[in-house]
Formats: sequence, structure tokens, C-alpha cells
Amino acid sequence: MTYTHLTTNELTIIAHSFVQKLKAYRVAQMINRCAETVYRVYRYLETGASIADYQDHYMRNKQHCGRKRTQLSLAELTYINDKIAQGWTPDTIYWAR
Repeated sequence: MTYTHLTTNELTIIAHSFVQKLKAYRVAQMINRCAETVYRVYRYLETGASIADYQDHYMRNKQHCGRKRTQLSLAELTYINDKIAQGWTPDTIYWAR
């Protein structure tokens, strides 16, 4: 099952519900989400943080996701540049190594 991140609208609904002291499981039913997702945001808001803080924290953490940049050694770079100068295509360079 894939995870879909909370939208800004959903976060706003959760924040307003938190201020109105609605139960988290009721809010989860309203926005058709798992109750644990709403509880997680509620716990974050209980620390005194705001939804803007939550979103900033999410964006900072999201920057650490994904594939890291490839670092080629000097020998690999030299090899690739030599083959490109000879007119090789990237797929032939890849399979010739």
C-alpha cells in the first residue's frame, strides 16, 4: 500500500480540529485517513508548534530522501570523456566497461 502525504488542506483541517478539541479518530474519518496519521500531527501540535512548523519540518526531512548524486572517480571521468571524444554513445560506453 502506498503512502500519500498530507495535503495542505488536510493539515489545515487537522489544525482547526485540534484547536476545537475534536477527537483525532473522528477527524481521521472525516478526511478518510488513518487515525495514527492524525494522532501524529496532534502530538506535534501539542508541543506548541504550528502547522507551518510541521510543514517546514516535513520539507527539511524530504530533502534527505531519494537517490544520492553519483560521484565518479577521476579515472572513470577520463575514460568517459575519451570515449565521447572518439564518438561513442553513452550506451556503448556503459556496455564496454
